[in-house]
Amino acid sequence: MSSLPISTAIRGRFLDIRQIVVQPTDLAHQVRYLEDGLLITEQGKIVWFGPWQEGQTQLPAGILVEHYPEQLIVPGFIDTHIHYPQSEMVGAYGEQLLSWLNTYTFPTEMQFENPKHASKIAHFFVEELLRNGTTTALVFCTVHPQSVDALFEQAAQYQMRLIAGKVMMDRNAPEALCDTAQSSYEDSRALIEKWHGKGRALYAITPRFAPTSTPEQLQLAGKLKTEFPDVYIHTHLSENLDEIAWVKELFPEQQGYLEVYHHYGLTGERSVFAHCVHLQEQEWDCLHQSKSAIAFCPTSNLFLGSGLFPLSKTWQKQVKVGLGTDIGAGTSFSLLQTANEAYKVQQLQGNKLSALEAFYHATLGGARALNLEDKLGNFDLGKEADFIVLDLKATTLQKLRQEHSKGLEDSLFALFTLGDDRNVEATYIYGQKAYSKAEPV
Repeated sequence: MSSLPISTAIRGRFLDIRQIVVQPTDLAHQVRYLEDGLLITEQGKIVWFGPWQEGQTQLPAGILVEHYPEQLIVPGFIDTHIHYPQSEMVGAYGEQLLSWLNTYTFPTEMQFENPKHASKIAHFFVEELLRNGTTTALVFCTVHPQSVDALFEQAAQYQMRLIAGKVMMDRNAPEALCDTAQSSYEDSRALIEKWHGKGRALYAITPRFAPTSTPEQLQLAGKLKTEFPDVYIHTHLSENLDEIAWVKELFPEQQGYLEVYHHYGLTGERSVFAHCVHLQEQEWDCLHQSKSAIAFCPTSNLFLGSGLFPLSKTWQKQVKVGLGTDIGAGTSFSLLQTANEAYKVQQLQGNKLSALEAFYHATLGGARALNLEDKLGNFDLGKEADFIVLDLKATTLQKLRQEHSKGLEDSLFALFTLGDDRNVEATYIYGQKAYSKAEPV
């Protein structure tokens, strides 16, 4: 694990959202933009933030100020749903969800029985997150406990805040990828005790989705949540119409898909449900009442033909939501590209996704979805110093577009529409530079 310098100081143009909002129309009032600002960190936390003119007197003696005069510095991006074992199978051709799992996903995940393979892909995955400006992610591992160890070990080298867990899956999958209700409970419990709250690591109880867990396994997942109330729940919900019909066959005693999870105590303020494309009205109400969150994964939903997520409904129902890349059904590690596709998904439904709303979902809104808004998401004092430096003119087309932008929002919209990993000039984790485009890791 890296040692922390006492202080770092960053000067440049800063943009963040001051506080949680209840409607997207409130965002314009919460934008904080400093044309020439200063951020000072100490032991990984933000200790001063404000205009450069005021901040010079706050600088520790002899500190080197890193200056980014042309770039834009923003809070690190937060990915609320991603599968690290699927990194090598991005862009697998031609299937929808259930056949895609059997054809591509399960064979790929079998390799993670080998700790060396798990470590190799975990290393690639963490480096790729940093290269794309993602500083926190909620991550699926595989059924193998060693897949969790490999990921947290890699993240610890950067003191990176990741939330992850071992997949629980005891039916409707290849035998080589199935655990049992009892072994999944015991393995998950051991991993919670080993990793949760160690450094910046957090654990997520991770049943893959209702069809691959028996009632006994879901009951034991709920027991784990009761025993460790500050851990997360991370699973899938209502992604695909065939999947929903299958859940109805497997759990006829429950009123709907979400009711399966709710019945076993798996909803709550640290519960994140990926996709939620085809929710019923009572399911929206349950998510709101239980303070559960949704991960909106547009590139995956489009790639697998799952459907169009009604983002405006999250505001109407006051349900927490963040953006998820959903690698490897998703097609990009970049939350800029993910926001680009999110905009198109809304356009197809006659709705608009503004640049400020996309920015909110990628930063403070994503932190709120993960119940981490007290630690991440903006530049408030005392928060963890995870931030990224963005070059808005990384390509010739972007340079032309930015030269003709009509103010901050238009400039930001062009970034989210045209941007990708090439725009990330540097990524800072806990106050330290963890990635630099000029000096790749």
